[in-house]
Amino acid sequence: MEIVSVLPQLTALRFSQVNDLNVYVWSDLEGVTLIDCGLPGTAGEIERGLRTCGFTRDQVQRVILTHAHDDHIGSAADLAEWGAEIWAHHADADIVRGERPQPAPVLREWERPIADALEPGTPPRPAPVHRELRGGDVLDFGGGAEVLAVPGHTDGSLALHLPQHRVLFTGDTLANVRGVTTPGVFNLDSTAVDTAARRLTELDVDIVCVGHGDVLTGTPLRTWRGHGSDH
Repeated sequence: MEIVSVLPQLTALRFSQVNDLNVYVWSDLEGVTLIDCGLPGTAGEIERGLRTCGFTRDQVQRVILTHAHDDHIGSAADLAEWGAEIWAHHADADIVRGERPQPAPVLREWERPIADALEPGTPPRPAPVHRELRGGDVLDFGGGAEVLAVPGHTDGSLALHLPQHRVLFTGDTLANVRGVTTPGVFNLDSTAVDTAARRLTELDVDIVCVGHGDVLTGTPLRTWRGHGSDH
């Protein structure tokens, strides 16, 4: 796990072995908020990352899940046992609770060999969802984090916009792995993901925190925004 400082109040815990998966740690007067929580079995590494940031696991107030895929919800049950509240979009909440399976993505031809090469992992334990989110909700951290519904990667995919801090969390609607910024893969509806990613380019932000890969700032951010406006 790599620890990447983004802002004084924002750190990425990056798991290179999971295609540079990010678990984000946001801290402010409302406590510590995690955005996503990695694969099953990574709670210990997340706890070590928190300690490096100067926090204990008891300080985690909430975990916001951007979507219900194993690499983003995997440790939710463990973090709930720490005392954190688990928040997820209402359309994915029953998957997090283990009440229905994740639907299989609709793979494009070029995605099939990539998907076939993935090793099946340990499924997440069912986790409670203490709050079900909807597009338009404003959450009590980050000066008012706005929930944006961006269905496509999953039915309940969401992004979080922190206008006061000019920060956007995209979940897997956007990736920026090895310098290539693209809409997410392994989607239920790739056309909807492409549309959502273009819509996100219109937000006036300085920092874009993707589900996988490097945070977008500066020139890469301007390049992505410019390409989005071309369509």
